[in-house]
Amino acid sequence: MSRFITRFAPSPTGYLHLGHAFSALTAFRAAREAGGRFILRIEDIDRTRCKPEYEAAIYEDLSWLGIEWETPVRRQSDHFGDYAKALDKLIAQGAVYRCFKTRREIVDEIARAPHGPGEGPDGLIYPGPAEPMDADEEADRLARGEAFAWRLSLARCRDILGADYARLTFTEQGAGPDGETGEVTARPELLGDAVVARKDAGTSYHLAVVHDDALQGVTHVIRGADLFASTHLHVLLMALLGLPQPVFRHHRLLTDADGKRFAKRDRAATLRSLRENGETAAQVLARLGF
Repeated sequence: MSRFITRFAPSPTGYLHLGHAFSALTAFRAAREAGGRFILRIEDIDRTRCKPEYEAAIYEDLSWLGIEWETPVRRQSDHFGDYAKALDKLIAQGAVYRCFKTRREIVDEIARAPHGPGEGPDGLIYPGPAEPMDADEEADRLARGEAFAWRLSLARCRDILGADYARLTFTEQGAGPDGETGEVTARPELLGDAVVARKDAGTSYHLAVVHDDALQGVTHVIRGADLFASTHLHVLLMALLGLPQPVFRHHRLLTDADGKRFAKRDRAATLRSLRENGETAAQVLARLGF
């Protein structure tokens, strides 16, 4: 039997809800059925919003559902040095640039463009500056301590990878929002010149998740369809960093009675609230189709 390693990687910014439970159970059951391994990872690079009580609740909620995972659990906040090394590789390639623009400045710049690129999973898609920043101006702004983000330059990535850029693909065993399945052509432009690190954090979700999936030997990434667009960027980062590419399996998203996706602010849908109101784990599993 081929090796099968998957993971559930929540951020402790609130209590887990039914949507999280569905995703965790989908990955856990897939690992069990394949005779593989299931990993839990805590993605807590946002040190402002992530709280210890939410991390503790993740362990409690998953245990209540009957989910078991390997230990020790990798906590991303303990490994910023790893992500700095990955970022250094991108810098050395010339694949990234410092962007000092505020969110408002980017919105205004896009609004002035004759044909805006639209919205992506991270908000408005930033196509990058018309011209690179002058080296002297960049040095001055750094000397003043201005905040900046490291953005991936898709134009430079095309130069770096050459013909391989257009040949980037990934294997989708689930389905994207438009039914994409099988071998899918990667389209990183869906996210534009995305942020891969910030001055204060030194990384982003995109860079950290790609690094950790490779480090932990993840062979199958099982997650919600809301992250399908991010996959197009992730396979580009894998190519730049020389990382192995897993198989992807995006699943449907759960919605409430009004058709809205569950969110951490919806207290009624949190596993903690359901448990406090007397619902059993078996009832939750049945509600989710397990």
